[in-house]
Amino acid sequence: MKRLLLPVLVIVILVAGLLLWAPWADAPAASELSASGRDWREYQGGPGRNQYSTLNQITPANVQQLEMAWQYHTGDTGQIQCNPIIVNGVLFGMTATTQPFAVEAATGREIWRKRAEGANDLSTSRGLVYWEKGEDKRILYTSGEWLYAVEAATGKPVAAFGENGRTSLKAGLGETAAKKMVISNTPGTVYEDLIIMPLRVSEGSDASLGHVQAFNIRTGELAWAFHTIPQPGEYGYDTWPKDAYKNTEVGAGNNWAGMAVDRERGIVYVPTGSAAFDFYGGNRKGSNLFANTLLALNAKTGERIWHYQLVHHDILDRDPPAPPNLVTITRNGKKVDAVAQVTKQGYVFVFDRETGEPLFPIEERPVPASDIPGEEAWPTQPFPTKPAPYARQKFTEADISPYAENREELVKQLRNSRSEGPFTPLSANGTVIYPGLDGGAEWGGAAADPEGILYLNSSEMAWHIALGSSVSEEELASLSLGKRMYTLNCTPCHGAEREGNPSSGFPSLVDISSRREREHVANVITKGKGMMPAFSKLSEEEKKALVGFLYGEEEAQPVITKEPGLEKEANKKLPYQISGYTKFLDSKGYPAVRPPWGTLNAIDLNTGEYVWKVPYGEYPELMAKGIPQTGAESYGGPVVTASGLLFIAGTKDGKFRAYDKKTGKLLWETQLPAAAFATPSTYEVNGKQYVVIACGGTKLGAAGGDSYVAFALPEVD
Repeated sequence: MKRLLLPVLVIVILVAGLLLWAPWADAPAASELSASGRDWREYQGGPGRNQYSTLNQITPANVQQLEMAWQYHTGDTGQIQCNPIIVNGVLFGMTATTQPFAVEAATGREIWRKRAEGANDLSTSRGLVYWEKGEDKRILYTSGEWLYAVEAATGKPVAAFGENGRTSLKAGLGETAAKKMVISNTPGTVYEDLIIMPLRVSEGSDASLGHVQAFNIRTGELAWAFHTIPQPGEYGYDTWPKDAYKNTEVGAGNNWAGMAVDRERGIVYVPTGSAAFDFYGGNRKGSNLFANTLLALNAKTGERIWHYQLVHHDILDRDPPAPPNLVTITRNGKKVDAVAQVTKQGYVFVFDRETGEPLFPIEERPVPASDIPGEEAWPTQPFPTKPAPYARQKFTEADISPYAENREELVKQLRNSRSEGPFTPLSANGTVIYPGLDGGAEWGGAAADPEGILYLNSSEMAWHIALGSSVSEEELASLSLGKRMYTLNCTPCHGAEREGNPSSGFPSLVDISSRREREHVANVITKGKGMMPAFSKLSEEEKKALVGFLYGEEEAQPVITKEPGLEKEANKKLPYQISGYTKFLDSKGYPAVRPPWGTLNAIDLNTGEYVWKVPYGEYPELMAKGIPQTGAESYGGPVVTASGLLFIAGTKDGKFRAYDKKTGKLLWETQLPAAAFATPSTYEVNGKQYVVIACGGTKLGAAGGDSYVAFALPEVD
């Protein structure tokens, strides 16, 4: 019997080895592709931002049994965009007023909640960061211009980080950023002891520089900064006017959407935003590197490894809206580590992760010229030959919605506007931007599984915007200070008559005095809220006058203030301004384009072909009339699992849905307590899988909410 022991032991070891090896033999490292399985430790599930989980307890066969496991009320009603993280049975999230909290992931019971002193509670947050080294375990998050570090167990500030637990996001932006808006809606990306930070800045002539910055997680000190508007002697400097880097008239080029990191290679992939002003570039002639660019940077030093500019001299706010996906695909029989970037214009760009070589050909094609004096639109733009666009590219009369009751009016408006396909510049009579300013893809990003299939939701909304002359200095001089501040800063979103544009997310300010306290209005002007930037550039006198104007208190005489020897930021203006952020809608407020108004897509990145495409979202009142599912705008992305499911919310109808990821078939849906404009997370505690989603509502006119809701399968007796 003893002689049999060794052979049996060898066989057992070999079998065990095969069992361990087989499922992952040809698969990339799990750290690049997915959450760890049990936890959801990082924004969008992992460093590759693939929103993929290896969990498989919830399956296509049992997903219909899902029921609410718990609900946590934050007490802060308002839009919650947070993708929560889950570490060792604890869920960390952010409230609608950017307050971090920790709850038990199995029950929703609150462990701690933190309100940072002096924090900006009027912005939105898409998540936070967990970091640990030994017993040192931290949560990092942003509020206002500050990056905070707190103890993961208690929420108490880490005193050794910066000054009493916080450090300024303006640290590496130079002196011009001092009085400008700099915040971050999206969590940073960790590489070793560094956190590399996204930034949101103004999109007007007062924009700060948008450099990519890395901070030391232990100390809060600035480690490196990459200049997205290059300085003299740096690569790309000649693609701007010579003084652009001084940030007197040109700014932005910021990464606001987040980034992905290949920790094995030490490369961080950073999609950058457009230069400011978004819609007129006469003062920034050139291709404008590194705005609208996918950057591959050395994560340790910030040095550029390679780059690809996705839009040259952007004048349509066509910046990448989400982090890239780090995927591994098969090309010509070989595995290739790739980076895929989704866009607002409906394209997926796919590159070799190390070299930046396009894995599908990209063609530079002629695009329409601008008819605005002083503007020099770039003559060509890059178009990937595969995959095909996931959003339609041109709006013609044949594309007007069959459900529009005012078709003749829409046809007339279209005929009087420019609509010549992708990259049609803004014009004085108006331009139809299609897909619209919010995409295509949006900040929720795409999911990807180890097979190389990319899953994303796309909106099919057209916008109509004109670019006209700014108010002249003479006209401004005739206005009271309050009305002057409103005209310069508020008109594009809220309109000259303060009526707003609720369908586009901009509320009416008519009779604001009967709805809001004066202190609240002043606070929003100072700190910003949601899509509205902070107007920190305004002096106290100017803010007081603006609030007075909104409350119907006109000054007796025009007042113009200037600081001696200084041209104030508030007095700067470009020669053109947009008519407003206006969606192209029919008389009933529905999209003027024929359905689908939103889609869910599965794209095989190995071949560049579509696996399936279905309408996503609905208008219940239209379906009640017998109109087929139209699809709808959506914000927040999908999550896919190893068991074959795709979970997604993000629509005004307030539903949370699960699809068969192989076919696009709807398998389950439930009504949430409020619409969820966020990306879900999935995790396991004590052998039980949960799916959690933040339900804040508010966007697109949806009712507000304040909760996180977790779903799980029922207990088995």
